[in-house]
Amino acid sequence: MATKKTGVLLANLGSPTAPTTSAVRRFLKDFLWDPRVVNLPRPLWWLILHFFVLPFRPGRSAKAYRKIWDDKGSPLIFLTRQLTEKVADKLSAKSVTTDYAMRYGEPSIANQLTRFKQEDITDLIVLPLYPQYSSTTTASIYDDVIKELNQWRHLPNIQFISDYHQDKHYIAAVADSVEQTWREQGKNELLLMSFHGLPEQLTKWGDPYFHQCRETAALIAEKLGLDEKQWMLVFQSRFGKAEWLKPYCAETLRNLPGQGIKTVDVVCPGFAVDCLETLEEIAMENKSVFIESGGVNYRYIPALNDSKAHVNAIISLLEQKL
Repeated sequence: MATKKTGVLLANLGSPTAPTTSAVRRFLKDFLWDPRVVNLPRPLWWLILHFFVLPFRPGRSAKAYRKIWDDKGSPLIFLTRQLTEKVADKLSAKSVTTDYAMRYGEPSIANQLTRFKQEDITDLIVLPLYPQYSSTTTASIYDDVIKELNQWRHLPNIQFISDYHQDKHYIAAVADSVEQTWREQGKNELLLMSFHGLPEQLTKWGDPYFHQCRETAALIAEKLGLDEKQWMLVFQSRFGKAEWLKPYCAETLRNLPGQGIKTVDVVCPGFAVDCLETLEEIAMENKSVFIESGGVNYRYIPALNDSKAHVNAIISLLEQKL
């Protein structure tokens, strides 16, 4: 009888290999061509992508990446790696092989699964590091996993964790990180919980992301003991001209000082680790929007990253499947 060998794959979105225009162009070409990400008919989108997006956006994005690039490389990559290493250390006593992969770029999902195959993994657990499910993120990772496994003769037992937006350990970890910031630095007037935006149309098509974001935010607010006037749910990173999930983060920050709110804290519970969208857009660009509009104090509360609380929350999720 074959010995059970479990492999755990933590999957994230990915990042360019360098903060250069050419590297960002390669990354965006891969990312934006995914039909899960952009739902337009392929011939139309090919024209838009190659003639209106890729000639211009990579340069702007590369400039943004350079603002947050670290000696270790892309924050999303090395923070995911550090989180994975700590999770792996915790699971090593259970003889579980743990690694990470990126949906776009390296290390690829296909390569990491191939390594699991070479190690004779019999049971596979895939955890996308997206607390809230979306067809644009979680489902795309599922697609890539299945694309690779479709080539295998002998399939492992597979468990795929679609979301953990209500998980009590995850909710507590985010709430505790906010409370710790307040204890150390004081509490601002309003807590904004900012999630990555999506086109509104996806919700109409049945994507549960919007509803899961609302549930996550409400649970964190409840854990913190906040009333409805002390926090807000907003959405960031709008792209294109279509209507996206509202309220928009930047627009909200622009209006708050005129409404008498001069100090805000911002946390992003949809991001497992910090990345371009949190470190550059939220912590830098949106701070400028708020201050230039009359705000006095703006504070970004970092993602959970490789904190002990985050590691324990991930371990708790995985142990339910082991």
